[in-house]
Amino acid sequence: MAYRSKVALVYLLGFALDLLNMFVASIAYPDIARELHASVTELAWISNAYMLGLTLIIPMSVWLAARLGERRLILASLLVFGVASALVAQAGSIESLIGWRLLQGLGGGLLLPVGQALAYRQFPPARRAHFTGVVLLVALMVPALSPMAGGLIVQMLSWRWIFYLNVPVALLTFGLGLLWLKADPAATERPTLDARGLLLAISALSGLLIAASLLSDVDSRHLGVGVLILSIIILCLYLRDGWRKPEAILDLPLIKNPSLRLAMLIYLFVPGIFTGTNLIAVLYLHDLGVGAAQTGALMLPWAAGSGVAIALGKRTFNRIGPKPLLIAGMILQCLGILLLMRIEQPAAARLILAYAVMGLGGSLCSVTAQTLAFVGVMPEKMGHASALWNINRQLGFCLGAALLSSLLGALGAGGFHYCFLAAALLTLVPMTAVLRFDSTKILALLTSAPLQEKSV
Repeated sequence: MAYRSKVALVYLLGFALDLLNMFVASIAYPDIARELHASVTELAWISNAYMLGLTLIIPMSVWLAARLGERRLILASLLVFGVASALVAQAGSIESLIGWRLLQGLGGGLLLPVGQALAYRQFPPARRAHFTGVVLLVALMVPALSPMAGGLIVQMLSWRWIFYLNVPVALLTFGLGLLWLKADPAATERPTLDARGLLLAISALSGLLIAASLLSDVDSRHLGVGVLILSIIILCLYLRDGWRKPEAILDLPLIKNPSLRLAMLIYLFVPGIFTGTNLIAVLYLHDLGVGAAQTGALMLPWAAGSGVAIALGKRTFNRIGPKPLLIAGMILQCLGILLLMRIEQPAAARLILAYAVMGLGGSLCSVTAQTLAFVGVMPEKMGHASALWNINRQLGFCLGAALLSSLLGALGAGGFHYCFLAAALLTLVPMTAVLRFDSTKILALLTSAPLQEKSV
């Protein structure tokens, strides 16, 4: 097996572990609530704590990788993740469970950016679209299959085994990383820690995530607005402080890269908005009398549409570039949301079509955006680009759900159609930026890369 394939497999196993823990925990909420006497708010923090740990550690990933080495950091994060999973499974109270979920998120938050940077660095630009397709295939399969598998585990064993089963997978990934990943090169310099920038970045990110949680609850919405405003102020201070600082915790000027900037914008307004749309759709379909099982099954046509999009993205990105794929993806997701809005009574065929079209459009944007984000990044900048990308990804998922749920709360039970209309329009927000994007440099890079690879 080629070294790049070994690195990719270690990263993909870690990525699958992270996705599994984002999506499978909710299936165990009723059992956890009964056994640990947890309230609805406390149950929500089972996921929120994991997301908080995941996001807060990402700004430190580049500095830690430079200090410890990428191989050591990946192996250490897998051990932290495995130990935290066992501690979550043994939790005797909801408070301790939430605390161990935070630790689990800290371990997962290092796996994502560091493993992603190491993996993408192994592939030349012309091969990154294919690798992105594989990454998104994992991102498609795990959320589609994990709720069903988690339900079987809860029924046959207990909710604790959802977390116990992380341990052997984490150990397997650790063993493969120990055997396969090359030793870290000797450090020529020991970078200093930008403590002020780190404090500002963590404060801004934690504030944004907490605000997203507060905004989704009617009773805490005013407090959420206050926390959001404060977080934005801190974020502006961080951007002002770190933009030209040589030792900054994150290389913020990378955002000036047109490809990375456009890809991040796409992820905020397409996959991020779909997260909120799906949340609103679950409530809307419940009001229409659609059962929970039938609503959950709608992710299957979404997954089918996504699979087609991933295959198209892998095959056509290098030939036609990102613009046609992004334009088509945004239009298709917008049409899917509008079709969902027009459903006034349970209609299986229309629902299946709406979700299939949203899956096709959304994933067409996802696979194109992730390839575009890294296709022109130099190897030495890959760690910073990966950290920025993963922060943006996590915020997109949280803020999209918070925005639409807050809108629904403000409009009341009759506001579903306006929420869907807002989601459809928000999906099209990046259209102007896509139309103005000059993809000639990307296409030139993709056509010259295979020649450069052969000549090496």
